[in-house]
Amino acid sequence: MRHAQGGGLSAERRAFRERLRLQAAERFARDESSTAIARDPRISLRSVQRWKRDWRAGGAGALRSHGPVSLLRLGERQLAALEQELRKGPVRHGWPGR
Repeated sequence: MRHAQGGGLSAERRAFRERLRLQAAERFARDESSTAIARDPRISLRSVQRWKRDWRAGGAGALRSHGPVSLLRLGERQLAALEQELRKGPVRHGWPGR
């Protein structure tokens, strides 16, 4: 799926990642080290450090998902027309062929 079509993370994936951040917040509250939290194969040390900074500034609420990064800006008809034009290829739209 293209980003213009609402691509990126699905709602389920955003929820999964939010759960990871909130679990990390519980561990921050227990004073676990960032390195220990980052031992989880799904989490990098850099991410844990960023989450910890946000947690210190705003608590667990600062780690909640803010929803999709961008909202869909094209309507269904516009998306369909765009897809149709993209399928025609670059040469059809004036770009030189190879």
